[in-house]
Amino acid sequence: MTKKLSALALLVAASLSGCAAQHTTAPAPEAQKTVTAPAETGVIKRDLADGLYEMVLNQKGDALFVASAEGFRDVQGGVVYKLDPATLKTTGRSHTDLKNFAMTISPDGQTVYVTNSLDGGISAINTADGKVKKRLMFTERNEEGFPFGAREILLHEGTLYVGGVGDPGVIWVVDAETLKLKKTIKNAGQWVTGLLWSEQTDRLYAANGGGEILVINPHTNKIEKRWKPLGDKPALLLNLAEDKATGRLFVTDNSKAKTTLVLNIHTGEVIKQLDVGDSLAVKFNAKRNELYITQRESGKLLSLDATTYAVKHTWDLPPNPNSLLLSADGQTLYVTVKQAFNKDNSTNGPDSVVRISLK
Repeated sequence: MTKKLSALALLVAASLSGCAAQHTTAPAPEAQKTVTAPAETGVIKRDLADGLYEMVLNQKGDALFVASAEGFRDVQGGVVYKLDPATLKTTGRSHTDLKNFAMTISPDGQTVYVTNSLDGGISAINTADGKVKKRLMFTERNEEGFPFGAREILLHEGTLYVGGVGDPGVIWVVDAETLKLKKTIKNAGQWVTGLLWSEQTDRLYAANGGGEILVINPHTNKIEKRWKPLGDKPALLLNLAEDKATGRLFVTDNSKAKTTLVLNIHTGEVIKQLDVGDSLAVKFNAKRNELYITQRESGKLLSLDATTYAVKHTWDLPPNPNSLLLSADGQTLYVTVKQAFNKDNSTNGPDSVVRISLK
């Protein structure tokens, strides 16, 4: 395994974002793996494939897409799986020549955008036939000549924002229709990790591995503010969520500070530091006034009361719960659960998708 593959594979594993692709609508043999309902009511678990990362639902809510890098050892390319959101059974599969990590989807549901982190690019995939329509490879390289990893991807008003894992990192601004690079926001700190756009403030927020939150004006693509909520304390800030009604910004750290921070989205002031332990993905559910946090190390998913921050429920999802997705009605939560890596970057089994009914 190359040094590039090894280093970036570990990074995306700890964090998590024009070639033709084959697409099949009938499940292949491996897709017949058992879909199980754990003892806990309302939970369905599907052992799906190696290298699962982020998920998106289409606008109709009748298709769940899951990004897969597949294996990191002796495996070329990846897959984008299309699942039935209710049963988690496979309804489609796009085999891609590059590995897939983070995801977003167009408002009309016709295009899924994925980051190809190990190769430093992004791909636009047609959801109708599974083919890669367009691709953009970024030119930034680190001191060893390897591409900056394209981690998170965010779509806002026809523009894609992509976090570049470099030191210093960048944020690529891309036209979603043409996949042409419009601008590169430079000096974005060590490793751009999480991205969020706030309707309330009309600003883009970016987290990085230097413990910073960057506040960016999407109209000028300028960094207007740099918040460092934990000051000089070591922090590797990761994923972001927002409560629009109260102006709270939630940010996780599962590496150094091992906490979830609650910030004032206007000022960056720390409102509360949640002592829940290592925190990876985070989602805020306005419909239920709940906060969800995956804990990679403990193998748990937490549901917190978003007012009191008291833990309401804990799901055991070993070994490593990773990414979260919330349905539009706020009543269904999806989780990718990853297997631990062996020393040779293989795993002992497939990663899983879990569907949790919150009703």
